[in-house]
This record gives sequence, C-alpha cells and structure tokens, in this order.
Amino acid sequence: MSELVITIDGPAGSGKSTVARRLADRLDATFLDTGAMYRAITLAAVRDGADLGEERRLVQVVEGHRFDFEAVRGKMLVSIDGQDVTEAIRDSDLTAKVRYAASAPLVRERLVQMQRAFAAQHARIVTEGRDQGTVAFPDADVKFYLTADATERARRRKAELDAQGEPADLQQIRQAIEARDKSDENRAVGPLKAAQDAVTVDTTGLTIEQVVERLYRHVEERCPRNH
Repeated sequence: MSELVITIDGPAGSGKSTVARRLADRLDATFLDTGAMYRAITLAAVRDGADLGEERRLVQVVEGHRFDFEAVRGKMLVSIDGQDVTEAIRDSDLTAKVRYAASAPLVRERLVQMQRAFAAQHARIVTEGRDQGTVAFPDADVKFYLTADATERARRRKAELDAQGEPADLQQIRQAIEARDKSDENRAVGPLKAAQDAVTVDTTGLTIEQVVERLYRHVEERCPRNH
C-alpha cells in the first residue's frame, strides 16, 4: 500500500514525464509512466492487426495478452507476453496511434485498474498522465498540473526528435500538439483537466531542474515526513 502518492498531469510537451521521473528519484519513490501502458496496448493492437478505432477490439487486445510493467532505475520496463518491448513502444509512428486507446473509455477503465495495482506494490509513487489526479488517484497526497504554451511545447518536442535523428517541422508539431490537446480535453472519460486541489505550474521558460525544485519544495511543505 502506498504511503505517498504524487500525481502530475498536463498536456503533451509540458515536461511532466521528465519532471516526474526526476522528482521520483529525488524523493526515492517509484515512477509510474502511464504513457508506457497506453503505448503497450497500442503496440499489441497493431501487431494483432486490430482496428484501432473499434473499442471492443481494443478491449479484446487488453484481455488477450499479458502486460507486465516494472520500474527499474527510473525507467519503466514493459513486456507483452514475456517479450521486452520497452524500446519498441517508443517508435514515433506508434505515438500517433496511441490516441485511439487513450480515447476508448473501456480501455481507460482497465488501465486505471493496472495503474492502481502497480501503485499498490510500491510505498512511494510519482505518477504522470492526463487523469492521474482526477480519476486514477483522486485521493493522492499531492497533485500537480503542469502546462506550457503550445509554441514552447512544440519546440521541446522538436528538440527531442532532432536528438533522435528524426527531423520534423515545428509548425506541424505545434498543430499536432494542439489537436492532441483538443482530443484529450473533450473525451468523455478521463478528460485532460486540472484536479480542483492540484497545484498548477506553468513551465514555460523554466528549466527541468527549476520545475523539479519547485515541485519538491511543495511536497516538502505538504508532506514534511515523506520528503
């Protein structure tokens, strides 16, 4: 049973994954990468030749395979039916397809169950996503909502792709991010929004280190026994 649960929600490119990983390391907590879970479901569906737009088929994929998630040194190791797919789920072509699983209510329900089961195995959890503080862990000890303007988020994503040797157009990335925001905010289940008791942090113009420090200090103030 977790003694400390910290949620970090926010739109694509707000820096939540990197911040969550580093904050978890600083708090000696386990990092729960929910995005890896959605990617794993999507990869299994693609390999099965499933129609990604058919929710019932996606549910069959979830129920028809064994998905294992293990946190090791700040990284989520992912396997499908015993096969390591940690690197395979990061493929850029797969990224564009994750929205189908993310917008399927029945799939989200099952993944929330997986997320809670994962958290229950660890004493201290830092989890990031789009509905962690509102749906998955509504009773979390501390909740954060990170944001940044779309241009800043597009620049960050382009830098990541450039570093991976995948040149991309900044304007196209921004358009994709804005489309993703709209999709995330308007879906029926687990929409992207800040929890009422979340601390909102605008990361525009801030370094990762500055954001982590700001969040760490807040946790220190709210949960002095756990930092």
